[in-house]
Amino acid sequence: MIGAPLLTVRDLSVAFTQGGKANLAVDRVSFDIAKGETVALVGESGSGKSVTALSILKLLPYPAASHPSGAIHFKGENLIDEDERDLRRVRGNDISMVFQEPMTSLNPLHTIERQIGEILTIHRGMSTSKARERTLEMLREVGIREPERRLGAYPHQLSGGQRQRVMIAMALANDPELLIADEPTTALDVTVQAQILELLEQLQSERGMAMLFITHDLGVVHKVADRTCVMQGGKIVEQGPTEEVYNAPKDSYTKHLLTAEPKGKPPRTDLDAPIVMQGDDIKVWFPIKRGLMRKTVDHVKAVDGIDVTLREGQTLGIVGESGSGKTTLGLALTRLISSEGHISFVGKNIDEYSFKQMRPLRNEIQVVFQDPYGSLSPRLSIAEIVAEGLRVHEPELSFEARDERVCAALSEVGLDPQARHRYPHEFSGGQRQRVAIARAIVLKPRFIMLDEPTSALDMSVQAQVVDLLRDLQQRHSLAYMFISHDLRVVRALANEVIVMRNGVVVEQGPSEQIFDDPQTDYTKALMAAAFELKTAPGGAVSQ
Repeated sequence: MIGAPLLTVRDLSVAFTQGGKANLAVDRVSFDIAKGETVALVGESGSGKSVTALSILKLLPYPAASHPSGAIHFKGENLIDEDERDLRRVRGNDISMVFQEPMTSLNPLHTIERQIGEILTIHRGMSTSKARERTLEMLREVGIREPERRLGAYPHQLSGGQRQRVMIAMALANDPELLIADEPTTALDVTVQAQILELLEQLQSERGMAMLFITHDLGVVHKVADRTCVMQGGKIVEQGPTEEVYNAPKDSYTKHLLTAEPKGKPPRTDLDAPIVMQGDDIKVWFPIKRGLMRKTVDHVKAVDGIDVTLREGQTLGIVGESGSGKTTLGLALTRLISSEGHISFVGKNIDEYSFKQMRPLRNEIQVVFQDPYGSLSPRLSIAEIVAEGLRVHEPELSFEARDERVCAALSEVGLDPQARHRYPHEFSGGQRQRVAIARAIVLKPRFIMLDEPTSALDMSVQAQVVDLLRDLQQRHSLAYMFISHDLRVVRALANEVIVMRNGVVVEQGPSEQIFDDPQTDYTKALMAAAFELKTAPGGAVSQ
C-alpha cells in the first residue's frame, strides 16, 4: 500500500541562461512519489522530462541552469538547498539513476568489474572480494549470461542491451530507496525490455523501492507505472492513475501520444524484381585467443551460414535480440567487415573486394545508423555533412550543382533547405535522423542498410520516419535491409523477415507469415513481447 511521499516536487521550474537570456525548460512542475510507488514522466523529446529528473540530484550544468521556483523534498530535506557534499551522500546511496545511453555513461577504459565494484567500495566500504561477489550477484540478477566471463570485459565488448543491464546493476548495487530510470529500455529489444521491466518490478516489490520512470512510450508506462504525468513544453498537461490516463485521456496531447505508432503496409512482394544484393552462406567468426602465445582456442560465431536476398523496391527485415548478429550480418553484406561466403551486388561478386575496390560502389551502398547524433560530425554544418559523399564520389560537380543536390535531398526528407547551414546540435533527434537519411539518398543509392534507425526516436517521430522511408523507397525503387528490435516498425516496412538468434536464422519468410503465424517458440516469444494486448484510449482492445 502506497504511503506518505518519499519525494515531493513542488512548483519546480528550470531555466537555462545563454548569452544573457534565460529560457524556461520546466515550468512549475509538481508531483509526489511514495515509497514503493512508480511514477512515470511521459512526453516527447524536449518536453522537460529528463531535465526534471536531473534536477532531483542537481546534475544539471550549474550555474547555467537555475531554479526560478520550486522545492524538491526527499525524506523531509530540500535537495535544492543542499550543497555538493550533502548531495554526494544522497547520490548513489539513497537515490540512483539509470541513463538512456549506457555507452556514454560507462567508462570505456575500465572493466565491468571495476565500474560496479567502485560503487560498492566507495559507498559501502566493501573489500575487493566482497565487491566481486556482489558484482556477480547483480550481473546475474539483471540477466547477464556467464557473468564470470564478463567481469573483465570493457563496455565496447558488450552489446547495447548488455551495457544497459550493467548500468542497471550499477544503479541497484547499493539498494537505493528511489531509482530514477531515464528511458532505460528505449534501446533494448522487446524480449529484453520485457525482462528488464519485470526485473525492476520484482526488485521494487522486494525492496520497497520507489521509481521515477521516464519514457516516451506509453505502452511501457502501462506495464510499470502506478501514476503517470504527461509532459509537454515543460509543463505537466495531465496526471493521474495510469489506468485512468491510459484508458480515458483528457488532454489532446495524451491522446496523440497514445495513437502515435507506425502505420501503413510494406511493399508488395515481387519475386520478379531484380536482385540487388545477395549473400550465400555468410559467416563472421571472431577468434577467441588465450594464453601467452595468444592461440585461437575457440570462435564467437556472430553470423554462422546465413543466406539473404534483397530485391529492388523490397525491404528485408532482420529481427532478433541484442547480440543475435543482426548488425554483423549487415556489416558483412556491405563489406564493412570481413566475412566468408559469397556476396554479390547487382551481379558483381564483391566478397573478395578490397577496401579500395569497394570505394567506387559506396555511393550505391549506403548505411543509416541508429544514433544520428553519433554518426553526424558536430563540427560540420548540415550542408557539409550531406555534401561530403558528393565531394568523394562526384568530384566533378561544381559548388552550385552540389548545393542544389543537397537542397533537393533535404527537401525530399522533409527538411527546410534554408536550415542547411546550421549544425546537428541545433536539430531534434527526428530531424537529425532525417539528415542522416538525406546524406544517404543524395548519392542515389540502390541499397540502404538501416541499422535501428528509429529505436531512439519518439513514437510520433518513428511514425513520420517510417512514412518517409516508405515514400523514398517507392520513389527511387530502393532495396532496404532494415535491422531492428522494434517489431511494430518492421511490420510496417518489411515484406520479408529473417529472425536471428545467436548468429543463425531461427525463422525466415514473408512478413505476414512471420507476424501472423510464427512457427518457432523463439519467434512466438518475440511476437508476444512486442504485440502484447494493450488497452487503447476509450477502453478498446488493440493488438
